Amino acid sequence: MPLDTSSYSLALLRLDGRRWNELRRIHAQISTQAAVDGSSYLEMGNTKIICTVTGPAEGRRVGGGGSGGEATIQVEISVAGFSGVDRKKSGRGDRRIFELSYTIEQAVQTTLHTQNYSGSTISINLHVLTQDGSLLAALINAATLALIDAGVPMSDYLCACTAGSTTNTASSKGAPRPQAALPGLSSLDEEADDPLLDLNGLEEQELPFLTVGTLGASEKVVVCIMETRVQATRLEEMLAVGVDGCKRVRSIMDSVVRDHGKRMVDEG
Repeated sequence: MPLDTSSYSLALLRLDGRRWNELRRIHAQISTQAAVDGSSYLEMGNTKIICTVTGPAEGRRVGGGGSGGEATIQVEISVAGFSGVDRKKSGRGDRRIFELSYTIEQAVQTTLHTQNYSGSTISINLHVLTQDGSLLAALINAATLALIDAGVPMSDYLCACTAGSTTNTASSKGAPRPQAALPGLSSLDEEADDPLLDLNGLEEQELPFLTVGTLGASEKVVVCIMETRVQATRLEEMLAVGVDGCKRVRSIMDSVVRDHGKRMVDEG
């Protein structure tokens, strides 16, 4: 079913009522499981993730182990069969799961001080409960919170967000724009397209988007993945919107960590 973007052009609102630069509701908790070194629960809209971290702990050498005397990071992702519309089970051999795990492993490597734990292993286990867009971004954010809860030294928060473009697809370009027949709206640019922040599942199915991750409040991009086609002229604007969204996600994550620390101090 094609995404109806006419309501966005008329009311400047998306299908879920947000404006182009608004994040979905983000709810997060840390220290949700006492049996592990670090844990977190994150909701980005209807995408819900549970993350647990074990380590740094002395681990077995797998292959060459950590390079240059650094700790080895292991990322495992499990997707619940009921998490999406299609009730299917994703195994370890799933190519999509492997790509997500590898991306998170490489991204986390940029902020963790792995050189302090030579020969150790840090295991990150991510469980996807529901999917509704921004899956990779939610996984990265949940992993960051769990690593902070585990007390693993980090340079700064690793925050991620998605950004898309309302560039019309070939099917929508062939159809007449409904607002052109309405009084006062015929002057709208037929090729008008705007960036969108934090896409949901329906928007990701129909629109080009990228996932961007930054380190802290800076604009240092450590993750930038795009799996759809888009005009090169739109890429820079999408990236700028994504980086700005990462800054806002960082402030939310920082408030979650600070509130948790304050409760720990109050409870003694």
